[in-house]
Amino acid sequence: MVSIKDVSAKCGVSVATVSKSLNDHSDISEATKEHVRKIAKEMGYFPNSSARALKTNRTYNIGVLFVDEAQSGLTHEYFANVLDSFKVEAEKNGYDITFINKNAGRKNMTYYEHSKYRGVDGVVIACIDFTDPDVMELIHGELPVVTIDHVFNNRTAIVSDNIKGMSDLLSYIYEKGHRKIAFIHGADSSVTRNRVGSFYKTLGEMGIDVSDDYVKCGIYHDPDTTAKLTKELLELRDRPTCIVFPDDFSCIGGINAIKEHGLNIPEDISIAGYDGIVLSQVLDPKLTTLQQDTKALGRSAAVKLIALIENPKAAIIERVVVEGKVLPGNSVGCPKEKK
Repeated sequence: MVSIKDVSAKCGVSVATVSKSLNDHSDISEATKEHVRKIAKEMGYFPNSSARALKTNRTYNIGVLFVDEAQSGLTHEYFANVLDSFKVEAEKNGYDITFINKNAGRKNMTYYEHSKYRGVDGVVIACIDFTDPDVMELIHGELPVVTIDHVFNNRTAIVSDNIKGMSDLLSYIYEKGHRKIAFIHGADSSVTRNRVGSFYKTLGEMGIDVSDDYVKCGIYHDPDTTAKLTKELLELRDRPTCIVFPDDFSCIGGINAIKEHGLNIPEDISIAGYDGIVLSQVLDPKLTTLQQDTKALGRSAAVKLIALIENPKAAIIERVVVEGKVLPGNSVGCPKEKK
């Protein structure tokens, strides 16, 4: 392997000059930089990340902790889009990405131990059981951490505005004439609590008394569970005219259940999703949903985490709230009694 000393000898300049040239320092002439870079490339020299870590006390490696309840991994389109945006911003700033888990070869580790073992400079946490003791160990550890869609008092958080998002979606449905609106929500989390709270608050302000039978506890990203709960809603004597599903992917289960029941969307019953993934806009009918700004969520998480890593003395605990927008679609029509 070619070393920086080899490049120094070939160029006839000091090791310090080679280092400064390769790192574009202003106190080195452009001619010298160009010469050093040319020789380094010809010799096949690549900077050694371990050596850089010893010098800068940083590995330029960020850990990502992502374990969703349905075990869907990166096939989870919403979080895959968030993490892709995070990755793009991190790489633009010279950082690599390592996924954190509880295993390193055959050795079991906590998330914090694995983060230290891999030498990451900081960690972003998304879509996990935030009450897990191993997650809490990471939250209370010494590494910079940013969370997505969950708030801790001692950590910066990037969150979707689920309260306004649900309110905006319900306002659209209300304006279409619906008063009997059901909600199948995901498993308990801060995201779910905000959406459920906003559901009751918004409909209450509209003068709508929500039947307990209209609110079902489901699982995010799980069409099978959503299908089962949709059937329960359809079998009610006074069934809802519109169902809001936990997310766009789970919506598939609800659509199948409605079709099996011999009903058409939106002629017989209306539906709405949440997330605004690409799938929602190719369904027939095109899904009415609340599109979350995945690019802004991922980019903001990377920007804030890198700032914590590179300037820890200026660290400020923040909550960055990212708004979404309603995508009207064609799955919400006027209820039959309003036509």
